Amino acid sequence: MNTIDNIIKLALFEDSGHGDITTESILLESFSGTGVIVAKESFVLAGVEIAKKVFKLLDPLCEPYSSYSDGDCVKDGEVFFKVKGDLLALLKGERVALNFMQRLSGIATLTRSFIEELSFPDVRLTDTRKTTPGLRGLEKEAVRAGGAFNHRMSLYDGILIKDNHIAVAGSIKNAVKAVRNRTSHLMKIEVETTTLDEVSQALDAGAEVIMLDNMNYEQMTRAVKFINGKAVVEASGNVSISTLNKIAATGVDVISCGALTHQARSVDMSMRINTE
Repeated sequence: MNTIDNIIKLALFEDSGHGDITTESILLESFSGTGVIVAKESFVLAGVEIAKKVFKLLDPLCEPYSSYSDGDCVKDGEVFFKVKGDLLALLKGERVALNFMQRLSGIATLTRSFIEELSFPDVRLTDTRKTTPGLRGLEKEAVRAGGAFNHRMSLYDGILIKDNHIAVAGSIKNAVKAVRNRTSHLMKIEVETTTLDEVSQALDAGAEVIMLDNMNYEQMTRAVKFINGKAVVEASGNVSISTLNKIAATGVDVISCGALTHQARSVDMSMRINTE
């Protein structure tokens, strides 16, 4: 199943699945033209290949082009995307292509601001699963375009024992044992902890990754010293531009930040149509 194509088709159907009353009333026969997309502010680009797919699905003969790639910086006023093709297809695809690029570029731009702020090059900044339903793959690509890394993609590709799992299992030890008995030896087990006592339990249970969830800076520093390299240490919770370096200074290896996706705003861009 081509998930990306299905997402784009759903977005196109949502916008013009029953037709485009305005354009179809004006264009009574086929005409070709060119659309150019202009940045209305400076941002880090993401989603350019998705935009190309939007127009290609509407008009297989169209010619989308951009000299920019995901991760490139686009300046206010720059034309960064062009597409030549059937005018009906261009007008139907305009909003959908813009919506994808505006959203994804917003994520890439916010992520880049975090990366530029981070003063600890050995600390890895990652996203979380706090993404828009159906758009996780695209939003995580946008995070990479911004310069950060991805946490697990979904529940199937990474083990993370959280508070509710521990409550169901009865203890951290029981939860880790149950998971280890059912999964491959190639997979690391991560345990979410909120206290130093839970950190000790997770380490004793053999967790390879220990998440310090919503701990203060002193607790994180003590936890890192206690773990002493015996597990990868991840910090999560209350991560922002202002707290990023304070968290990194505690000695953690990874900082996971949901804000990269759920707090990003869409950037501003527009499309102009030129007839031929």
